[in-house]
Amino acid sequence: MPPQPQVKRSFPEFLKSFIGIVRVLQILLGAGLWVTIAANKYEGSIHYVLFVAVLFWLLTLAIFILTLLDKQDLVPIVGGERWLLSNTIHDVAATLLYLSTIGIMIYKTQKNSYCNLDVYKHHCLYKVYLTASIFACLTASVYLLSAIYCSYRKCRGEQTVI
Repeated sequence: MPPQPQVKRSFPEFLKSFIGIVRVLQILLGAGLWVTIAANKYEGSIHYVLFVAVLFWLLTLAIFILTLLDKQDLVPIVGGERWLLSNTIHDVAATLLYLSTIGIMIYKTQKNSYCNLDVYKHHCLYKVYLTASIFACLTASVYLLSAIYCSYRKCRGEQTVI
């Protein structure tokens, strides 16, 4: 199949596209996860959750801005006609790493479930971990949805993200 011509996209057209909406959701939910964790005291394996959340938040933000400005051709090795494949690999990796963060957050939530009583007077991280678990699940779901969409477009022989 011959390569598809690169068409200049406008800002509103990208933001209204499926992948544009999904990227905005990924950025918002990822930010919700790491802000929830960073705003409270955390220890141990939560550092890994914070690392994954911030790493993929920054990578997704960079991908979003490059695609929004239609500058993916400037990225060496992974840009240009490989941009759709690069987005797919990014989304699959994010989904897999977010699945491990979900496990960690669920474990920490269950470990702190004892302090979810009205009579417990000390500082309790149960609600923080529960909120972070929900954010991690939603974020992983949106990354999975994006990975499936990009894979579908790649299998159809398309080379553009939009």
